[in-house]
Amino acid sequence: MTTPANALPKKDWSQKARRALSATELVTQLVNLQGWSLNGDGANVAIEKTFRFANYFETIAFVNAVAFIAHTEDHHPDLSVHYDRCVVRFNTHDVGGISSTDLECAARVDALLSRE
Repeated sequence: MTTPANALPKKDWSQKARRALSATELVTQLVNLQGWSLNGDGANVAIEKTFRFANYFETIAFVNAVAFIAHTEDHHPDLSVHYDRCVVRFNTHDVGGISSTDLECAARVDALLSRE
């Protein structure tokens, strides 16, 4: 039996060349992501954002939605889950920095809570 999660098409990043963004590219594009900031340095540099919620149930619902995005994008963030918040952290390990994939996934996570 196929579960819905297994039926989701995943992006195949092996067919796309990815690279770490330069500092200029990163700063220029990061301004389009409200609330995301740089954290760490070198190969451990990442973009991260803390999302706050009223309770644990809302936090876990958000975490599950992020897991859905991560699965379909085949790009998985580090998550730090707490009662009323979740810290989402993206970087691209295989390029040793932040790629456009990280920024795209961050925008998709932001869209979960968009009121537009």
